[in-house]
Amino acid sequence: MQALAGGGNLGNLSDAHDTQLMRRLLAAAPGTDVLDAEDAGTVMRFLTAYLAVTNWRGRLVGTARMQERPIGVLVEALRQAGASINYLNNQGYPPLELAGFAATKEAEAPTELAVRGDISSQYISALLMVGPRLPGGLRLRLTGHVGSRPYIDMTVALMQLFGANYTAEGDTLTVRPSHYQPTDYTVESDWSAASYWYSLVALAPAGSEITLPGLRRESLQGDQAIAKMMTHFGVATTFLPDGIHLKQQPLAPQTEVLTLNFTDCPDLAQTVAVVAAALNRPVDLTGLESLRIKETDRIAALQTELAKFGGDLREVSEGRFRAESVGFAVNNQSIATYHDHRMAMAFAPLAMRGPLTMESPAVVKKSYPQYWVELAKSGFVISEAD
Repeated sequence: MQALAGGGNLGNLSDAHDTQLMRRLLAAAPGTDVLDAEDAGTVMRFLTAYLAVTNWRGRLVGTARMQERPIGVLVEALRQAGASINYLNNQGYPPLELAGFAATKEAEAPTELAVRGDISSQYISALLMVGPRLPGGLRLRLTGHVGSRPYIDMTVALMQLFGANYTAEGDTLTVRPSHYQPTDYTVESDWSAASYWYSLVALAPAGSEITLPGLRRESLQGDQAIAKMMTHFGVATTFLPDGIHLKQQPLAPQTEVLTLNFTDCPDLAQTVAVVAAALNRPVDLTGLESLRIKETDRIAALQTELAKFGGDLREVSEGRFRAESVGFAVNNQSIATYHDHRMAMAFAPLAMRGPLTMESPAVVKKSYPQYWVELAKSGFVISEAD
């Protein structure tokens, strides 16, 4: 939105690799015909839409894993709007060749698209954000069940802040043609990153507490759900004027298996599954459909790594996975990270229960480059293996 507006200052911008990569590629686009989104799904999807409506011509490429992550729904929608996009290898997957944009609608008529609501919200956000640049704007109809709704809400709230004209009637979202206005904005801190500190408090010695700055009670981030979820694992949240305070509470007896739905917050699933297994507090996780097509197949990765500790994640009915354990113990196991930042950060809090080894720890650079540094500040002993 800043790029489409042509200006404005962003404060508290993350140093995450994906964020910095997005900034570099947006800046580089006018002077190159090859852009590399690497392993960043958000960058690949948002840039595809941005480059299409800005009439960029060239190739948008990524890592081998990125070439296994589908993008066909977004490409087909952009083609209907007037974008010329071709697949360079496999149909429906990156890398892509973009060859300009030709409007298919009269200026006064909005581009009308229908996409499934249960696909990645990144497709939907990508289309919405470029809506003001389409001739006649955009009318987007979401079909079926709509997942990750908070991400859509967050997108349109920021669009409106930057001057977009947006309305919604049920699952039909309308963006009228307009120009984004250069806007100064201070980015809220990340509830996804905060989830790992919730996990640390849950697994820490009795009475442990910590304060995290920059998090808001009125957040639109779906991952704020971690505050309520972690009450089941003994972590209480107090909201402060500029942040939150976490404190461990005694665990209440568990009389039945807890059920938690991650449809609106899939990035929390790994954190909760690990904590539930470590505390042997059985929980059923639903809404995990998108986990199969993340940086790795996160369900399979969780199953493999939890088993090393005596934990278990199994499908008890269609779409319902139970995390639990028998004799869970941490004793210097080696954790594979699968090129997935969230695997590393979800399992690291187990160091509260004993030593462990993290393979390829640098994967955290994707979203939280200072993760290991901040763990060391809080008292963890971290050393590099030979």
